[in-house]
Formats: sequence, C-alpha cells, structure tokens
Amino acid sequence: MQNLGKKAIHVHPITRVINDINKIFFEMGFNLVDGPELETEYYNFDALNVPKDHPARDMQDTFWIKPNKDFPGVESRLMRAQTSTMQIHFMEENKPPLRIVCPGKTYRKEASDATHDIQFQQFEGLYVDKKVSLATLKSVLNDFFDKFFEKDVDVRFRPSYFPFVEPGAEIDISCFKCKGGETGCSICKGTGWVEVMGAGLVHPNVLKNVGINPDEWKGFAFGGGIERLAMLKYGIDDIRLFYSGDLRLVNQF
Repeated sequence: MQNLGKKAIHVHPITRVINDINKIFFEMGFNLVDGPELETEYYNFDALNVPKDHPARDMQDTFWIKPNKDFPGVESRLMRAQTSTMQIHFMEENKPPLRIVCPGKTYRKEASDATHDIQFQQFEGLYVDKKVSLATLKSVLNDFFDKFFEKDVDVRFRPSYFPFVEPGAEIDISCFKCKGGETGCSICKGTGWVEVMGAGLVHPNVLKNVGINPDEWKGFAFGGGIERLAMLKYGIDDIRLFYSGDLRLVNQF
C-alpha cells in the first residue's frame, strides 16, 4: 500500500459552522431535523401564514418548478425559500412540547454579490411549550451566541414583521470586534451592533394550521444565514468565496 504520509484534514468553514450550530443546540436540548428542499406552496407559504398577495410568492423571488403536463392537478412545486418549512412538517407529525433546529439549503432569485446568492444555507429553530415568552427566546439566543463566538455577546431585539411570527424582531448582536467604540469598524460600521437573524413568537395561525391549540401552547422561532455567521466568525468578506472551489480558503481551516 502506498504511504501517503500525514496530511492535514481541512473542514470547509460552512460545514464547520453547521457542526458548531448543531452541537450547541443539541446540548441545549434541541433535536436536529432535516427536510425536503423541493416543497409545495402550502408548506413554503400557506401554512406559514404568508398572504396570497405577498411579494415573496412572485416569480422574481421564488424558484417555481414548471408543472408537468402529464400530471394535471398536482400542487405547484418550488425550491424552498426558507427552512421555516420544517416547522410545519415537524409540528404536523409531533406533539408539543417541541424543540428543534434544522440547518439546510434555501433558494431565492437574488442578485449574486458579496453578501447575497441564489443558493445559501439557513438554520431554523423552533421551541413550543406552555410557558414561552420573548424572554425565553432571548435567553436561548444569548446562550447560543456566547458559545458560538466563544465570548460574551449581547443580544438586541428590533421590532420587525414576518408573517409566521407575532411579534417579530430582527436580532442584533454586539460587535465583538470594536464594541461600538471604533468608528468605521468593518463589521458594524461603528454602530456597535450586527444584524444576524429574524425571530419572534410563533403566530397563532401557524399553530392552528398544524392542529396545535394556541390557547394552550406558545412558541418561538428564529432563523439566520449560516454563511452570515461564518463570515462574521472567520472574517470572510465575500459569500461567493465559500462556493468558489478555491482551496486556499478551505486550507485555512
């Protein structure tokens, strides 16, 4: 047998971040789940309380699959635009209390630039129990970010709108590079805060859609871009580098 000698094993930074996310949430009592990338309109939009006239349903935002004329009446298919679809799949098949986290690929018709691409990785978290509040959500996210970045990180909520949560919030974390004290910081641009994900309390309509009584059970959900976290953690300034195939990037990890 040929002796190849000792060679360093390199793990792609996206794989490394997914493994870190899974490990942290598993230790917090969350189950790791997966689901289909090819979805129906019901799971991607309807069951998530997305209005029929919401712009995300338009062709310019969503990758719709051309209907097969040999199978008339088959529900429209699309490439999932968010991992939130897993909320519905899991809640349909499992009774609360529930704790899950689901990383996976998502697809949107976006211009490819340094911070956006047509295919990217997301992770979705869902927590359903009888006593759930925004304070519970903030505690979970504080714990996650402290462990992920391996330092104390403050979490800030800013009001926002997402059809599947109410109230909804954009989640910012304190800038771990300059703490807001350095004007022109490349990460936070001197604001002291970095936007990392969206979150909120699960909308009662979403619970009703899967047969869960919103008067008895409450929940929160959160979702963020995995490439975004990798860029922040490792100081990578262009999302396209992750998929360029350039081994000079991978060999650093």
